[in-house]
Amino acid sequence: MPVFDNALCFQAIHIDVARNATDDFNPFHDKLRWQRIAGNPFSGPIALGFQLECLIENQIRLYRSQHDENSRIASNKLRFSNYEFKFVNAVLPGQAIDILVKDSQFKPGDNPVLGNRVSLRANGKLAVAGYKRESCLPLSPAEIDLAGLGDLGAARDRCFLDNADFFLKRKYMTTSNAKNFLSGSLVEQSDYIDELDERVDFPETFPCALLSSALLERAWQQGHDFELEPMVYKSHNISIDRDYLGQLRSNDALHLLSRHTDPAAQTPVYDCFGIVGSVRLLFSARIELMPLAGTQI
Repeated sequence: MPVFDNALCFQAIHIDVARNATDDFNPFHDKLRWQRIAGNPFSGPIALGFQLECLIENQIRLYRSQHDENSRIASNKLRFSNYEFKFVNAVLPGQAIDILVKDSQFKPGDNPVLGNRVSLRANGKLAVAGYKRESCLPLSPAEIDLAGLGDLGAARDRCFLDNADFFLKRKYMTTSNAKNFLSGSLVEQSDYIDELDERVDFPETFPCALLSSALLERAWQQGHDFELEPMVYKSHNISIDRDYLGQLRSNDALHLLSRHTDPAAQTPVYDCFGIVGSVRLLFSARIELMPLAGTQI
């Protein structure tokens, strides 16, 4: 049966906590700067896209546990977690959030997949819709040649690499930021990280959420004006390796690379990657943005 949760609601402090935990400085989430955004139709700071996905991730986690699906994931070696979501409307503080998780569908084959259709509504209005899937192989279309990148640890932070159109942003996995990100996403942090139990399970969406700061840094260096030319997320397509994620510990360096797929496109699309060290691909993603003027609110 579908899962329907209507006991969730963000407050402004949750948005502050989530954006501070991920270094997201987009004015859309700033309680002071949101009013400076040209043509902003929203009446206050809005929730982060990855903040909403973290909430969805936790709802799926609960669903998997309630329906005894973790054994199927293990037996079929479904090590990749995939998020494919479109952002339809913003979520503001005080709005009642409902999450609908539809029944799981399992597709056998060379790359077996266990998936669910998911939707998130705010005050009854659709905000996020798409799929969460588990698979043997990544489902994100983004690809990268790791061998051709060289030693990322020796590269300068916040720069374009010499051998490619990649922008590099170096971040560090910390339990403190991950716990704040969870709390800001209305998720109980001790379900993932508890020092007294010596348990550190970074949520899947946390390293991916650091992409926001990486893309903002890239745009800032290219002279983009976030208040005069506001952009919003249109879609996320992400595949993360849960085996690698489970091996991460606090202070591990994460190299975030972004590559513009078509600079002339009106809706910018970036292929993004999270790389631990220089050889382990933690996640790949295709992130699509849209000018605020082109959205239908």
